Amino acid sequence: METPDRIVSLAPAATVTLQALGAADRLVGVTSHCRADLDAAVLGGWLDPDLDRLTDLDPDLVCTSDALQADVRDALRERGVRVHHVDAVTLSEVLDGFAELGAAVGRPAAGDRLAARSHERLERVRERATDDRPTVYCEEWADPPMAAGNWVPDVVEAAGGHYPFVDAGERSRAVSQAAVEAADPDHVVFHLCGRGTDVDPSQLAERGWEVDASVHVVDDALLNQPSPNLLDGAERLADLF
Repeated sequence: METPDRIVSLAPAATVTLQALGAADRLVGVTSHCRADLDAAVLGGWLDPDLDRLTDLDPDLVCTSDALQADVRDALRERGVRVHHVDAVTLSEVLDGFAELGAAVGRPAAGDRLAARSHERLERVRERATDDRPTVYCEEWADPPMAAGNWVPDVVEAAGGHYPFVDAGERSRAVSQAAVEAADPDHVVFHLCGRGTDVDPSQLAERGWEVDASVHVVDDALLNQPSPNLLDGAERLADLF
């Protein structure tokens, strides 16, 4: 398969990973959610990109991510567009996906190196954990409150925490006040989707939840995005715990 010269990324995670692979200079289109200073067309949102405008860019490859983008992926393939789609749901799958993306963009060695370095960084984080694991509640969405799933339970575990709300690989789910109070978390981590660090930690107390925990705000890009940023997220949580 030919190496793609014109790449569109419809997933912020793919954009960050392509930057880490040294392939960002081939990006001709991204979404409005991609935090990157690139000379590329902005094609709209993550779930509602302008597919006509995308097609006009004549990309050799479009990168999508997550089951929520399955409809976008299928619509592009119906137009005859080559798509590299990643639907990783655990941390290990995310890291292994770096090598797969590297191969897809013609940089297999870079992909293998990035995956290997990421696994090594994760192992160094794991080595910091102690037997005394604090209970952690991670909130991905606030209305209604949702406990983070997918790879976040893996990240919390690697950082030394205990996460009783969602199993690794399962989707994020709505959580009740009673369930959080019963778990009695030592740490509450807000990483609300699309908010970056623009989150008021006092909202936990304002809800009236009786939780005696340290409350932290972490940039959502470090925990919600299946990219190399997750290693920064794991290191950040290890520092907090």
